[in-house]
Amino acid sequence: MTSADLLAEPRWAGLALSEVPTPCFVCDTAALDRNLAILGDVQARSGCEILLALKGFALWRLFPRIAKVLAGVTASGIHEARLGAQRFGGQVHACGPAFSDTEFDALLGLCDHIVLNSLSQLSRLQPRAAAFAANGGTPVQLGLRVNPEHREVEVAMYDPCGPGSRLGITASEMTPDALQDVDGLHFHTLCELGSDALARTLAAFEAGFAPYIPDRRWINMGGGHHITRPDYDTDLLVSLVGRFSERHQVQVYLEPGEAIALNTGVLVTTVLDVIKRDIDIAILDTSATAHMPDVLEMPYRPSVVGAGKPGEKPHTVRLGGVSCLAGDVIGEYAFDRPLRVGDRLVFEDMIHYTMVKTTTFNGVCLPSIAIGDSRDGSLEVVRTFGFEDYESRLS
Repeated sequence: MTSADLLAEPRWAGLALSEVPTPCFVCDTAALDRNLAILGDVQARSGCEILLALKGFALWRLFPRIAKVLAGVTASGIHEARLGAQRFGGQVHACGPAFSDTEFDALLGLCDHIVLNSLSQLSRLQPRAAAFAANGGTPVQLGLRVNPEHREVEVAMYDPCGPGSRLGITASEMTPDALQDVDGLHFHTLCELGSDALARTLAAFEAGFAPYIPDRRWINMGGGHHITRPDYDTDLLVSLVGRFSERHQVQVYLEPGEAIALNTGVLVTTVLDVIKRDIDIAILDTSATAHMPDVLEMPYRPSVVGAGKPGEKPHTVRLGGVSCLAGDVIGEYAFDRPLRVGDRLVFEDMIHYTMVKTTTFNGVCLPSIAIGDSRDGSLEVVRTFGFEDYESRLS
């Protein structure tokens, strides 16, 4: 058996994963197009507009493809907003915990909508937006992030509505006078959740903020909607959004990042060494801490093509990263045969919230980036990284 047998997964059979340099992210445009078809259908049936959250997926070479379907992007700061303005071509929204005067002024020249996180930010920055428009700048719609104090997310790190959250203002803090120059409201309560969670959130949002919805032009329902997951109830989402929009006469925005790139690509790695301990340990040319930090932060165990859970197959191996961090361990996996130096392993669903989070910790080289199409077998390595990328971040 050769290394190729480890890559024998029908789903990725159309991509020449054995030919890319490793480590390497590979995005399949066929899978991306499938997701975009689902999102486009949701937009058409519900009347909402869906934005790509750049914090989750920012492979800008694919923006022209995505822009044919989605309305725009949402950014968390200047760099994402500039990337969206220069590379996407649609609407640019921004939402962050706080903006400096300098950052806000820069965003005014890049964005269509800016969502502020507190009443104090609104009071301080709204006059700057008004002055920008008065001096000939394109008027920017301002929004305010609210916290419905409704919890749906189990992992505290990813729960924007947990106790003492710094994200959004609560109903008890709201004053009608503060909203006279506010075009919309924004809430975000979800993370990898279904439309049933949105239904519960909407009930809490309307119960707490009903007096403040009239006279708003739009409501942004945030991200975390797992719309392209196979078991997601899109009909319920369409019904919820459509009825809400009609009831309140507002434009609804959704801003998922993960749903756009869910299950669209992989991280291809190579085994560098196999160490014999009480369990075999395979050292890979990738790193959990540098290349897939959510594995340690969430934490979670990514799927590997051809592998099972420990004990499900004859040979169980611990997969470790190449950095010197003792805890740079991805997890334990079972294979049909022992792993050998030179074997290639493929981590699935590694395009969203992975590529955007990579670091050069320990001087580890960033993974290359490839774009392919499993429908016709095309595959191109569009970016490689080297010493200059590491050096340029330091001084």
